[in-house]
Amino acid sequence: MYLQIENLKKFYGQDENKVEVLRGINCGIEKSEICVMLGPSGSGKSTLLNLIGGIETIDEGDIVVGDVDLGKLSNKDLTLYRRNTLGFVFQFYHLVPNLTVKENIESGAYLSKKPISVDELLKTLGLEEHQNKYPNQLSGGMRQRVALIRTLAIKPKILLLDEAFSALDYQTRLMVTEDIYKILKNEGITALM
Repeated sequence: MYLQIENLKKFYGQDENKVEVLRGINCGIEKSEICVMLGPSGSGKSTLLNLIGGIETIDEGDIVVGDVDLGKLSNKDLTLYRRNTLGFVFQFYHLVPNLTVKENIESGAYLSKKPISVDELLKTLGLEEHQNKYPNQLSGGMRQRVALIRTLAIKPKILLLDEAFSALDYQTRLMVTEDIYKILKNEGITALM
């Protein structure tokens, strides 16, 4: 298994206000596999992604990515893990407002030693003609695609998508999802969404 999760627990609050959000999660994901998590709002999907992403700390259990045990990493090593291994696309876009679409994507690609071609990603995901626009000139769905392309450009080993398609209409979601799957498979990227 490339990603191994064992007896993972996460709590919020203390004493009588303590809530167990994750109750002993056990699962494994092979390299280059695409895993879709389903569940009602509040079931812990985002919490699990945040733990795998090193954004939140593990209360109990283990998360091992490759040969790296996330629970044993120092803050510095956790930062390097996020930079060298991870791509994270949130429900909100987090685009830099005074950069064009292409510049926003290039700012992500700049962090990678072997980025995926920005021009190719723009073309594949239908944003080539919008590359010189600013985020405030785009629809919510287009902004979400820019955030997705920016993360894909760094060619992460693991891509975490937290409701990354929520601003897309049904037809665009189908088209983009199909294109994303092709990119993930071609590049050998493991994905959790």
